[in-house]
Amino acid sequence: MKLTPMMRQYYEVKKQYPDSILFFRLGDFYEMFGDDAKLASKILEIALTSREAGPQGRIPMCGVPYHAVDGYLDKLVRSGYKVAICEQLEDPKEAKGVVRRDVIRVVTPGTFIEGNLEGGENQFLVALQAEEDVWGLASLDMSTGQFMTVSTGSFAKLADELNRLRPAEILLTPSFPEKGAVQALADSLGAVISAVANGPESLARASEVLLNHFGVTSLTVFGLRSSAEIRAAGLALQYVQDTQRSLLTHIRAVQSYKLEEFLQIDGHSARNLELTQTVREGKKSGSLLSILDYTHTSMGARLLKAYLEKPLLDLEQIEARHDAVGALLEQTALRLELVELLDEVYDLERLLSRLVTGRGNARDLRALAASLSKIPAIKKLFSEVTSPLLAQLAQGLDPLAEFVQLVDRAIVDEPPITLRDGNLIKDGYHPELDKLRLARTSGRDWIKNLEAAERERTGIKSLKVGFNRVFGYYIEVTNPNIHLVPDDYQRKQTLANAERYITPELKEQEALVLGADERIKELEYELFLEIRQEVLQHVQAIQENARILANLDVFQSLATAAVEHNFVRPRMSESLTMTIKGGRHPVIEAAERRFVPNNVCFDEKQQVILLTGPNMAGKSTYLRQVALIVIMAQMGSFIPADYGEIGLVDRIFTRIGASDDLSTGQSTFMVEMIETAELLLNATRRSLIILDELGRGTSTFDGMAIAQAVIEYIHDKVRARTLFSTHFHELTKLEYSLKRLRSYRMEVEERGGEIFFLHRVSPGSTDRSYGINVARMAGVPLPVIKRSMELLEELETKGNGPLQLNLFKTLDYDTSRLEAAPSREKGPSQVEAELLGLDLNSITPLEALQKLVIWQDKLRRQRDGDGHGAD
Repeated sequence: MKLTPMMRQYYEVKKQYPDSILFFRLGDFYEMFGDDAKLASKILEIALTSREAGPQGRIPMCGVPYHAVDGYLDKLVRSGYKVAICEQLEDPKEAKGVVRRDVIRVVTPGTFIEGNLEGGENQFLVALQAEEDVWGLASLDMSTGQFMTVSTGSFAKLADELNRLRPAEILLTPSFPEKGAVQALADSLGAVISAVANGPESLARASEVLLNHFGVTSLTVFGLRSSAEIRAAGLALQYVQDTQRSLLTHIRAVQSYKLEEFLQIDGHSARNLELTQTVREGKKSGSLLSILDYTHTSMGARLLKAYLEKPLLDLEQIEARHDAVGALLEQTALRLELVELLDEVYDLERLLSRLVTGRGNARDLRALAASLSKIPAIKKLFSEVTSPLLAQLAQGLDPLAEFVQLVDRAIVDEPPITLRDGNLIKDGYHPELDKLRLARTSGRDWIKNLEAAERERTGIKSLKVGFNRVFGYYIEVTNPNIHLVPDDYQRKQTLANAERYITPELKEQEALVLGADERIKELEYELFLEIRQEVLQHVQAIQENARILANLDVFQSLATAAVEHNFVRPRMSESLTMTIKGGRHPVIEAAERRFVPNNVCFDEKQQVILLTGPNMAGKSTYLRQVALIVIMAQMGSFIPADYGEIGLVDRIFTRIGASDDLSTGQSTFMVEMIETAELLLNATRRSLIILDELGRGTSTFDGMAIAQAVIEYIHDKVRARTLFSTHFHELTKLEYSLKRLRSYRMEVEERGGEIFFLHRVSPGSTDRSYGINVARMAGVPLPVIKRSMELLEELETKGNGPLQLNLFKTLDYDTSRLEAAPSREKGPSQVEAELLGLDLNSITPLEALQKLVIWQDKLRRQRDGDGHGAD
């Protein structure tokens, strides 16, 4: 098959990148052909056309303008595709034959740094390797240069790390043993898996990749412990080098960490507690992060999230963070001044990444310099701060004054995005550039004056001097005046109603102006590249400034959150005790309504708290708030309480809520038992265990037996601090046989045949579940309520049978009050209508509680307005 020379070149390049969409540069556009064009035109919603390809006829084609390519790349990458960018390597005007082209980089979901990246989120590329019973993970954020590794002997912990990192792309080699499990995880996270067939599989090859890049003779300086870790790191770095084909000087080190160095929160618990996003919508709003985030920089937002996901275990480090938050809380004026300065700081990490990889423009340079220019004022703010950590951080800031002055002298205040069209460099920066600009201006002035002079010389009043890119400068004369044209005019172009001419003098000035203009653009680009190259000399200092400013931003954010939400500093210790007085759920409390605070105490006499109470009374909220308070304290935040004394917690296990795992075909009860087994096997005396209604997914007898056995095992063997809520009220008898177990209950008030949830936790137990009462409050039809009462009375009378233990009682209903319930024939009330429209399968317990409180307030106001009296 005979192809055109250009199409032959296209197919030769495409053959090398079969798994990528090929962006083929043709003039001012990147073109796509064939199947690539069909696919891209649908995703990008652009027109699909065709092009002559030779004897084979026409081939599908689409294209995007090169100056706006980032937006199109972003869309393709977010859809999970790779894009190979094939550039023109020579000026088409000087090319002999087909213009030389080659792929300059491959853009992938985990390496794209120019897109609309969420400021508070990292963009991780993750590489996985396995060796015997050790799993190695390397995470690399190309947009910031953050490169970290971890190894673990548990695939479950590896999965937890993947859930925490939420990578955009995961690299696997052919030898990786758990491809199916990782694929399922990737699908749930929206990540793309890239199979790397020619990566550095061996330890020796992976080590070589790392040693060569970092310019060191040993990897011990980075603390890399296992060969699986080293192989994962080598795989990630080699992949980035192969795809990006640019300087990666912002990746200055790889940092190894141990999971055991931080408070461990497994993936199930992090999701249940809604630390960084809600269960229902997967959004930040409504999560704990949304309550704590008062950051003013993207760097700070990312670091705050990292603090929250990896709370500390080192008491000294935790106290240092609390000191920093406390100092900023007390010094209000300092904090407010800091916020004003941070508002003018751009994302230093991502600016640096774009500049060192050769993708940054003059605007990025200006933003970098503008950010660095705020450092002297920030440094001065902390000259007399009381926190040693804050003082140490501020001392480490480097204003890079000479670099800032260079950018201020050289780059115009508002540069264009493009780099080759001029208008980048200030007057007075470079003598040759100034001369060229003067020559260009003189020539343009001569041409501008030419029109008036020629009108006067020829007597042609409508004569015009103009310019276009094809023909250059010209003199235009309309047809009725052709007879007045002087002999020295040379015809250049004929139009329908006019003729265009040139003169020798005009041609000379045109050459001067256009030659100067072309040279100006070339020189400005060269000068810009020199200044951008200067950034490479300051990579370490800029990254250190970014780290310090991010930390300062996090501490002011936590201080602001403490002020806004009335948090207090917790007292931390190495003990196994915990005392929280007036504890509150930070997210629910922030929903602008009344919140009932509660206490919790763990000590040598009280290790297991058994909590009973009806549905919707606040048990799950109470359990969650204890876990959230511990996490907040150990991340360095103040806590929502009147007082808190917390012995360090090494792991938090939660079993809250019920859901089937459809991806693995596991039922709710199976998931519950797997998670229970995990905590029983891995919890220590320093752990915090939170179990909400364990055993409810099976029969009553089975469920109660399992619940009791788990409680006994935790009490006698694990001895961890434990909160255990249950509807199995007979379990409260364990208080007499387990000496460190205490029973507590959610208080409920009964008035006039109705129940009111007080949301208070108090010592003791309850033998009532109020299930029928809750059903009536939810608007279950009256006949069903009446029949439920009859059946319950029958079951209680018989006191036997396999269906249900005789554990529950209900209120004595006033039949007249039941009969007085609103008639359905009149149509539902506003509250009833909202309830009917509620999707009970997707609402979270927290959201359900919030809804109930709102409806209860509405109904109370309605009742009080109807004369039934106040509460």
